[in-house]
Amino acid sequence: MRDRKKAEEIATERLQLLSPLLAEGLDPAKAKQIRVQICTQAGISERTLRRYTAQYREQGFDGLKPKSRGCSTEPAIPPGLLEQAILLRREVPGRSVAQIIKILEWEGLAQPGQIKRSTLQEKLAQRGYSTRQMKTYASSGIAARRYQQRHRNQLWHSDVKYGPYLPIGAGGTKKQVYLVTFLDDATRFILHGQFYPVLDQIIVEDCFRQSIQKYGVPECVFFDNGTQYRNKWMARACAKMGIRLLFARPYSPESSGKQERFNRTVDAFLNEVALEKPETLDELNRLFWVWLEECYQNKPHSALEGKSPEAAYRSSKKALKFLAPEVIANVFLHCEERKVDKAGCISFQGEKYEVGLNFIGCTVDVIYDPADITQLTIEYENHPSWTAKKLIIGERTGPRLKLPPHLLPHPAERSRLLSAALKQNEERQARQIPAVTYRRAGKDGAKDD
Repeated sequence: MRDRKKAEEIATERLQLLSPLLAEGLDPAKAKQIRVQICTQAGISERTLRRYTAQYREQGFDGLKPKSRGCSTEPAIPPGLLEQAILLRREVPGRSVAQIIKILEWEGLAQPGQIKRSTLQEKLAQRGYSTRQMKTYASSGIAARRYQQRHRNQLWHSDVKYGPYLPIGAGGTKKQVYLVTFLDDATRFILHGQFYPVLDQIIVEDCFRQSIQKYGVPECVFFDNGTQYRNKWMARACAKMGIRLLFARPYSPESSGKQERFNRTVDAFLNEVALEKPETLDELNRLFWVWLEECYQNKPHSALEGKSPEAAYRSSKKALKFLAPEVIANVFLHCEERKVDKAGCISFQGEKYEVGLNFIGCTVDVIYDPADITQLTIEYENHPSWTAKKLIIGERTGPRLKLPPHLLPHPAERSRLLSAALKQNEERQARQIPAVTYRRAGKDGAKDD
């Protein structure tokens, strides 16, 4: 399971590397320029980049996963040698991986051919010293021009906006709610927007899922660097759906200007809804959807030549791309680890689930849908997946369950510990050398005289 997760992470990184080459309508000259730029930044050859592209087009996301090479007891690059490579990169951040390897070989620190370029590139990226990571801290500046996509679903934006306080929970305590929206770049159309009671990753996933179910998958999504967006789940989900994942530069809100402008428009709604004083989250969302439909989606927009966002989105000639429901359900699944207790159960979100006595003491993977945790799928190495049932505690204890045969005590005819200790003692006695007597050696010497 851990090897599979690692393979998915590597495939996700490779897809993000390829994403500029997957843009629609890219001419050969521009594609060549992008390939040269990617090879320079990532420190890989053009042949490797073409191989990644061919594998992705033939097999999709799975084609970018590395092939299994089995277990290795020794690190691919010794720690001391890796530290020297990092030092060389820090001295001159523009040094390529090939140059670093050549310097290490010339200095006699590494044997010719000992370090593979792809392996060193991976290790440097893991430690945060890839060319792209180093340039992130050196680059600066802001967007100089406005931009707008030509067709719908080419690029989506999303953001989280702080909302009003509502009486939520026991005792009617007022808590702040949060608005999540997804906006189409070309048409300014709001694909889905909703207020949520908590601020976490799940609310972004729910809004993202509803947007995809209603309007298909986009080519790209553009987010800020909030933890609700920049996480492993988002990278893995976008990679599986074939969506390019882009992030804004830190401290550059101007790159998400359309989303920021819509957030200021929402302020007008918040001023109006304060007069209505909604008491529940459902009531707040109902008022928001009415306002969104009448005061934004069907209102002429100055940036759309007088068209409304909904009219612009509906009139676009670009076809929508929808995924099968089972594919979407699989993409939005989560995975967590749980240890099976002595009763063959696991604890998950305050509930007990029966996994089986065969897995007592084992750590299993729990696959679940955050929107519906009534059913959990359990996975364990070399076993087919199965469904865990919620533990039902009755009025009586019932008969004690029998342990599986492999957990029962095995009868023994004798103590293997004492037998082994006896053998060790006999060997120790045989190896013991008698002490040397110097008195006898002196008497023998006197006789010889």
